[in-house]
Amino acid sequence: MQETHIVPNLPLRPSDGHKGLFGKVLIIGGSRGMSGAAALAGKAALRSGAGLVRIAAPEEVVPIVAGLEPAYTTLPLAQNREGQLSTKSIGTLLDAVAASDIVAFGPGLGVGRDLRSILETLLRINKLKLVIDADGLNNLSLLPQWHTINTAELVLTPHPGEMRRLWPSVLRTDLPQDRIQQAGQFIQATRTTLVLKGAGTVVANGQSVYVNKTGNPGMATGGSGDVLTGAIAALIGQNLSLWEAAVLGTYIHGLAGDLAAVRLGQIGMTATDIIEALPNAWLSHQNKSV
Repeated sequence: MQETHIVPNLPLRPSDGHKGLFGKVLIIGGSRGMSGAAALAGKAALRSGAGLVRIAAPEEVVPIVAGLEPAYTTLPLAQNREGQLSTKSIGTLLDAVAASDIVAFGPGLGVGRDLRSILETLLRINKLKLVIDADGLNNLSLLPQWHTINTAELVLTPHPGEMRRLWPSVLRTDLPQDRIQQAGQFIQATRTTLVLKGAGTVVANGQSVYVNKTGNPGMATGGSGDVLTGAIAALIGQNLSLWEAAVLGTYIHGLAGDLAAVRLGQIGMTATDIIEALPNAWLSHQNKSV
């Protein structure tokens, strides 16, 4: 893989642009006790330029999710007794997927058999643009050899622990210590776009590798990954390639964290602070690119 330091830009918006031009993002997330993760991803998608954002969640958590942000819409879905999405929701969910430009699966979903069935259904949708994060990855790791059935176009965003769980679902070899080697071997087997999170996040797609320089330890806080998921999904919805969206989303996410740290310090930073810093991060990147 060829290492690159180039961070893409979003194209200028046309003067007659409308919300339908900037992506319809569907976020599938939330479960009993974990409604905030889906809301964070939805807010981040809005702050990263998405035209329309919809959050599909179990029916009991939808009122909570809806109350956290008025600018996205929600879709209540059938749930099981654990408060997670049920396979009974698949029909309604597939209609929503068909009406969307990009789907993100995972924030706050929990882990369970019904969720793995739903995920397997999504993997079988040809050329579906799909970002998988958090519990989406934990469910994926429990589908042995999932890459052999996948026909979707995937962006996977594991942190080191999630990568350790994902690795044996695909490969029989030991997980290399070097993160670029991890990315290269994993992508060769899965043909995905990988965002391997951590200090110096590694973004790779088989042809190129990018090591991110923005971000700080204050971002090691619950919900930060959900913000990244929303940002990447929004950029794909604005017609960036999976690679461009993964690199730019990672860079902007880290830059927003750096701006939040300047204002608040690293210790007290939360994922909400990162979202609130996203507009200034976008302004800074645009001004730098001019």
